[in-house]
Amino acid sequence: MKVEVNSADFADAVNWTTHIIPTRPAMPILQGVKIDAAEGTMNLSAFDYDVTDRHHIEADVDEPGTIVVLGKLLADISKNLPAEKTTLATEGTRLLIRSGKARFSLQLMPESDYPQLPEVPQVLGRVDGETFAHAVNQAAVSVAKEDSRPILAAILMEFHGDKVTMISTDRFRLSQITFSWTPENPDVETKAQVRGTLLQGIARFVDTTQNVTLDFDPESQRLLGIENAGRISTTQLVEGDFPAVHSLFRDEYPIQAVVNRQELLDALHRVTLVAERNSTIRCRFTQDDLMLSAGAADESQASESIAVDLDGGDITVAFNPRYLEEGLKAFDEPYVRIKMTDALKAVEINGQQEADSDESLDFRYLLVPVRFTE
Repeated sequence: MKVEVNSADFADAVNWTTHIIPTRPAMPILQGVKIDAAEGTMNLSAFDYDVTDRHHIEADVDEPGTIVVLGKLLADISKNLPAEKTTLATEGTRLLIRSGKARFSLQLMPESDYPQLPEVPQVLGRVDGETFAHAVNQAAVSVAKEDSRPILAAILMEFHGDKVTMISTDRFRLSQITFSWTPENPDVETKAQVRGTLLQGIARFVDTTQNVTLDFDPESQRLLGIENAGRISTTQLVEGDFPAVHSLFRDEYPIQAVVNRQELLDALHRVTLVAERNSTIRCRFTQDDLMLSAGAADESQASESIAVDLDGGDITVAFNPRYLEEGLKAFDEPYVRIKMTDALKAVEINGQQEADSDESLDFRYLLVPVRFTE
């Protein structure tokens, strides 16, 4: 193989493709990145059995060929290439890399040992990149960080015609985001369960100026493919029954409070400065204000009140402060509506653009209160 590529394009492609390579792969060959050069294109791929990454860039191909080299090492080298153009050429069992006056020689890995990548499923539909990336980040708020049930580390993606809904829950909270897209089949009805951290990783690299294409075969339901800006990822689905969460949202809440989101976040941050690990934040809603407080009589204490528009009776609810903060940060709107039934039943939070406007149900955050004693 002998090719010349643009150094910046090469570095970008290598770094994106190799970011899925695990520190300790199941097989040594999976530490490698596969490079295939032919007909003016360099294709790169990485594989760890659960997920694959594939990318391609333009290249001047003098001699076509296929090689495998250590992915992380190649990524480190590509980020530091000094010249605009880079030449890659094989010589025996080594890959020679030249860029400006810099020279590198890497040992080739046995290409015949590299496993065959799974085929990308058929196209299911498309959505603009910004919408997809933002939806993933909102849905991922409630993904379980540590849990013995893998299904709680997943995001459930439900496809209903021209609507997509993403849901996650760690049993203490629930995030649900709904957005519009363009399906290949306008009557599509299917779902997929994908590891939340993987979707977040993909969302970080999404080119928001281009569409995201989702690939999925509703019949086999084995792999989900995600394409954007020439990059293709596939992932195995998470097996198991996702919790029945739709019934957790109530049609009516007798107590509703509207508050400025940033004012609430700022007050929450200050009050929790005195909170011990795993302690709670108490929120007392009255007709006049919302009082946040933390700490007990025999330890540090803090409190702060902010303006609130309350519809319903006075109520005091306690929350895990981190869960409350993460949920509030996921909203875009300047106001949030906090909808409650009593001190122990799940609270729904929605965003709204104005203090007196209707709430949006595109993103819904459900948070279970914590028991407390006065």
